[in-house]
Amino acid sequence: MSTEGIEAVHLTTHNWGRAAKFFQSLGYELEFDTGHSSGQLRNGTGPTVFIAEVPADHELHTKIILRVPDAGKFSADEIVEVVQPFEETHYGTNEMTVRDPDGRQWTLSAPVKS
Repeated sequence: MSTEGIEAVHLTTHNWGRAAKFFQSLGYELEFDTGHSSGQLRNGTGPTVFIAEVPADHELHTKIILRVPDAGKFSADEIVEVVQPFEETHYGTNEMTVRDPDGRQWTLSAPVKS
């Protein structure tokens, strides 16, 4: 089974308010604010951008989430190094981490089946 494209981009920032305003100035609309210096924005029907504020002494990260329709039917071939198998998250998805040949980590996300 293959992925279905980009689901979301997760970013960390040192200033949630400034980061949210930056994306809003680019046409993104705030879907929700968590109330604790993070939130999700979207531009049209494209992937979401989730931004979370971290302390100034923390390194900033960008994570690209690829969509998988069914975690139970996904199997990695020998080219894909599985770093962390699918695991249910506290925010309602199943996520797996894989590493590409250049050492970058990618997150695959599938809905939780009820």
